[in-house]
Amino acid sequence: MQTEFANRAAALRARHDTLQREQPKQRARQRAQTLGVSEAELVAAACGDLRSTRLAGAPKDIFKALGELGPVMALTRNEWCVHEKHGEYLPYSEEGPVGLVLGKEIDLRVFFRGWTHAYAVHEAGRDSIQFFDAAGTAVHKTYRTDATNGPAFDALVARHAGDPIWPEVSPAAAPAAHAPLTDPSQRQALRDAWLALRDTHEFHPMLRRLEVGRLAALEAAGDDLAQRVPDTVAQTMLETVAQSGTPIMCFVANDGMVQIHTGPVKTLRRTGPWFNVLDADFNLHLNTEAIAQSWIVNKPTADGWVTSLELYAADGTLILQCFGARKPGKPELQEWRALMTSLCATPLAA
Repeated sequence: MQTEFANRAAALRARHDTLQREQPKQRARQRAQTLGVSEAELVAAACGDLRSTRLAGAPKDIFKALGELGPVMALTRNEWCVHEKHGEYLPYSEEGPVGLVLGKEIDLRVFFRGWTHAYAVHEAGRDSIQFFDAAGTAVHKTYRTDATNGPAFDALVARHAGDPIWPEVSPAAAPAAHAPLTDPSQRQALRDAWLALRDTHEFHPMLRRLEVGRLAALEAAGDDLAQRVPDTVAQTMLETVAQSGTPIMCFVANDGMVQIHTGPVKTLRRTGPWFNVLDADFNLHLNTEAIAQSWIVNKPTADGWVTSLELYAADGTLILQCFGARKPGKPELQEWRALMTSLCATPLAA
């Protein structure tokens, strides 16, 4: 078994090294796609200057111990957006199958069902614990910083260190097909249910109950509830709130994790296709060239109307969702509402 692992790892390392010489600027996810393997396999094979230790045991148990590490940097990404936040993984709780980290800085919703592989990784002088799904795609990464409890980090890795095993992966499921709502009665049923919402968290259950996709719902609801806007609006929004100091909420998700920043954004910079927030405790990297659709979405709640900006990729996947900073029981920030309405060509329901 160990001989087979060593042979597979050596073969992949050789292919990876050739690619890295030819395309040195590619990141790990890009290199994996080019080589036709998963990122988890690159990590397991210790490609490039990376060194890794497979962590045995349930990834959920490893994740639940992250609160022992003190301040760290949490990273969640999808194909088009990266969300990095400094803080602690405390407090941790659960609501049914969903893990919750509701700290002042690190705010997470964790869907463990697809979590399959975990590794301790050392690369470019940085230590991290990385979690992958069954397709070998990175779900979440936790990086040690200068403020991290180093002995606790090392002890967590030592407790779970396991023998090398090749991470067998299965292809990721394709995104669900986007079927538009064309029947007038279905469109009216959607609109009636939408207008009856009392909390933004009721939106997903409403879509499941009506068996309608998210984009199909936005297209069918009516411009007063969901309005498509130019794809330049994301940059406009970030520049406006950075200048005004309006605190916002930024949600970045993949199939296993939702990571949330709440607060202002200050330092903005473009690097090629990526528009970046580069603050001390929060970084966001958004590939604006990947935005295929942008929507301002308007939902009624018990606290008044709540608006969000939602960005979608060409395959219909949600890239990034932003709200004005708010807590349940509090109305939407007037500054955020004014910004959202100013970006719409026709009035929103109010």
